[in-house]
Amino acid sequence: MATPHIAAAPGDFAPAVLMPGDPRRAQRIAEILMADARMITDVRGMLGFTGTVNGKPLSVMGSGMGQPSFTIYATELFSQFGVERIIRVGTIGAISPKVEVGDVVVATGAHTDSSMNQLRIPGINFSAVADFHLAQAAYEASLTPQAGVDGTVHLGTVISRDHFYFTPQGQTEALAAYGVLGVEMEAAALYGVAAEYGKQALAVLTVSDHLLDHSGDMSAAERETRFADSLRLAVAAAHS
Repeated sequence: MATPHIAAAPGDFAPAVLMPGDPRRAQRIAEILMADARMITDVRGMLGFTGTVNGKPLSVMGSGMGQPSFTIYATELFSQFGVERIIRVGTIGAISPKVEVGDVVVATGAHTDSSMNQLRIPGINFSAVADFHLAQAAYEASLTPQAGVDGTVHLGTVISRDHFYFTPQGQTEALAAYGVLGVEMEAAALYGVAAEYGKQALAVLTVSDHLLDHSGDMSAAERETRFADSLRLAVAAAHS
């Protein structure tokens, strides 16, 4: 049945859903991957599509920006529509000197400055981690010659921030010193929701800019189109 934010019918969603933030990117991904894609929801302009890739069902839906928005959609997909795994496909700003623009980050865990996961179990600092089998599938896909991944694939932790423009002085540098690969805004919440419902989740992210070296940052247009590498790995995880 439909929810306040998703107007799909039972069975409309595949067991695996790819979720970019931008609904227009969701439409573009659906058009790239699935010749038989059909739109199944468009509430508040948050587009969702289902079709098949290599004979296997797959859905793609936008999540909006930030952890609160992602939590709404992930909760409804897991709890009401039979979805078993969600793979976030998005962008990330690198902070590690080992990571370059155009690389792919498979986020095995996500630190956060948000209180969303702190509220889950009182007195506990919840560890927001990806599903191991999904991460393994994405990594193994990156090693196959047919994957055609242009940049380097990194596995490691990211930081999911609530603020886009505000950052405490010195925090980014400290995170980089602790081996954090980059900054994004959704993975920690996704991993928390997946743990709540006993489901699987992963974030596979294209490095669009470097927060400590802006010389090679992608343009706005490039951010919309240079996600082929992360998309290949996300599909491999979705169908693992």
